Amino acid sequence: MAQDYKIEVKELLKQSGNYFLELKNDKSLEYANSALQLSIQNDDNEYAAKAYNLIGLNFNEYSDVQKAIEYYEKGIEYAERTSNDTIKAWIYNNLGNAYAYSAVDVAKGIEYYEKGLYHSEKFEDEGEIMYSKLNMIEPYFNTGFYEKGRQYLNEVKEVVENGEYLESKITFSILNALYYEHFKDFKKAESYYLKAVSFCQQNDIDYLLTNVENVYGSVSKFYFDRKNYEKAYLFLRRQDSIKDKIYNEERINAVKLVGNDIEEQESKRKIERIESERLIQEQQIKNNKIVLILLVAMFTILTLFAFTLYKNNLERRSTNMELVNTNNALVFAKEKAEKALSVKSQFISTISHELRTPLYGVIGTTDIIEEEHAELENSPHLKALKFSANYLLSLVNDILIVYKIEEQKVVLESNLFHLKDKLETIRDSLETICRKNNNKIVVEVAPDVPEYLIGDNIRLSQIIINLLSNSLKFTNNGKVSISVSNVSNEGDMHKLKFVVADTGIGIPKNSLDTVFEKFVQLERKEDDYQGTGLGLTIVKKLVDIFGGQILLESEEHVGTTITITLPFQSGDNSKDQFLKNIEVDLSLSVPYKILVVEDNKINQAVTKRLLENHNFSCEIVDNGYAAIDLLQKNKFDAILMDINMPLINGFDTSKIIREKGYTLPIIAVTAFDRQEIEEKAKQAQINEIIVKPFDSSKLFEVIRSLLKTS
Repeated sequence: MAQDYKIEVKELLKQSGNYFLELKNDKSLEYANSALQLSIQNDDNEYAAKAYNLIGLNFNEYSDVQKAIEYYEKGIEYAERTSNDTIKAWIYNNLGNAYAYSAVDVAKGIEYYEKGLYHSEKFEDEGEIMYSKLNMIEPYFNTGFYEKGRQYLNEVKEVVENGEYLESKITFSILNALYYEHFKDFKKAESYYLKAVSFCQQNDIDYLLTNVENVYGSVSKFYFDRKNYEKAYLFLRRQDSIKDKIYNEERINAVKLVGNDIEEQESKRKIERIESERLIQEQQIKNNKIVLILLVAMFTILTLFAFTLYKNNLERRSTNMELVNTNNALVFAKEKAEKALSVKSQFISTISHELRTPLYGVIGTTDIIEEEHAELENSPHLKALKFSANYLLSLVNDILIVYKIEEQKVVLESNLFHLKDKLETIRDSLETICRKNNNKIVVEVAPDVPEYLIGDNIRLSQIIINLLSNSLKFTNNGKVSISVSNVSNEGDMHKLKFVVADTGIGIPKNSLDTVFEKFVQLERKEDDYQGTGLGLTIVKKLVDIFGGQILLESEEHVGTTITITLPFQSGDNSKDQFLKNIEVDLSLSVPYKILVVEDNKINQAVTKRLLENHNFSCEIVDNGYAAIDLLQKNKFDAILMDINMPLINGFDTSKIIREKGYTLPIIAVTAFDRQEIEEKAKQAQINEIIVKPFDSSKLFEVIRSLLKTS
């Protein structure tokens, strides 16, 4: 019999809901109040929450927002005592409506909508999730977040269009109209307004008349703003007609009368709660007296115990102060170390970006000279310039990358290269240093060494250049040799021995153990012997990464010999592909159009010339906003996007481009390290990353691949 009340409460709530839909709000309030009394009498939190929700809905219907909020909040108080996510979702959404659409506090309204959506998603009700998202859209529009609102419109589109909820179709159409009206697409806006009107004309539910009245008002204002006063007046008359039907004085008075009764009963319930709490407090006071007596007894005992502890604490205090001071010193040292680490990381990132940007201009210009002046193709000076520029880039990177090596962030690449050509190119690039000290460089490669190798040729070049440079600086009127021999091989894998020997001044025995340490420079009289102190450090660390060994032998006034052994794979079987790649035509027969987004004027000129030399046409803008505007006017096949720009960076620019529906390839061309930006580039839907400065063939290979895919 104890559960019989639930049947009665359920029926009362059902009748209240039906009367609400028929706009018989006085009847709806009466039945909801009866259900509330029964629920509270039986301590049923769930039904009490539903009754308060209905009472709030009725008050909100007649624009008594403060009362509606008051009853919704009471409903939430009861709903939070239950595990029913459905009723929580209802009330939070209704609270959002009360705050947002009545302009009480739009931000707070959105906060309540978010809570409603959270509970809707918990019980996976597609319809409730749809209404939660629809509710949030107009407040986002009203606060200027149109793209955020548009995101929710896209998410509910399929559910609304495939569903049978007339209210959602009306709301969806109006929100689309508001969106397009804001962006001045008045043709689309009008079509959505008229679609909303057509849905309103299908309505036969009294409750939705409020929505219909709002629709006619919005359409009237739209036509009024467009100076179409005839249509504006037509929809204004329709709005007034429905408003008179909904908000006539007789119905408003009836609702007020029932509302007063409910307020009176709420006051009685409040008084009863206060009286009940008073009786509980009196009982607590009696209990507290007993507790107080016990506490006095305990206090006496504890006082005696505390006196005993006091002496011990005096001794401990001195020890604790020492510990506190020590701990403070450790905390300070830790914070200082963390700050230093952060400053170091920021320095590495900044200096890497700032040096790579001008280097792009140097290397890009070299590539352009090589392409535009075919007669210089075999010029040793141009080759030396190009090699030196690329080596300068590698040197800049490696001075900074010493730290990354220690953090195990360097990964070896695998490329096919001609070993002897590589060594001779290195020799030619060092000719100036060689002549300065009247030295000679000898390159010897044993016959059993594969002609082509597969491995990281850039890292190998860095090792050899550092060793040869050191030998040349410490040798006068002598010879520096680099010889390569095959130590052993298993299948295609070869262990090669590289020996760099000089007839220079040698290294003192007491310095042999320190030459591979960072920033260590041997004390010399001549200025030429000074350097960064990183050359041999880089060599040692790179050899370790290769998994090789290094041996240093030196005798003062006789010379120095450094022997390293490194593993490489034979590339003789792949040399045909290597030769084919040398002669590949990087130009395209189709005149693709590229949008270049770059703020550096020199880099703009270099990139433009590189593209035009390979049958591309391009337009250049120096910030992201200009790029977005130009995309709306002209058609492009791909975008080269700088990352570090004023006004708006490349990531945010790319996100906006994708949000607007553009699918053309976006290639980030940046001086930032790839590892630093890879995750952000992925989030911005950037297709590929090219780090400046770069080999122009690499850029055109990436462009060609992406254009072919798209």
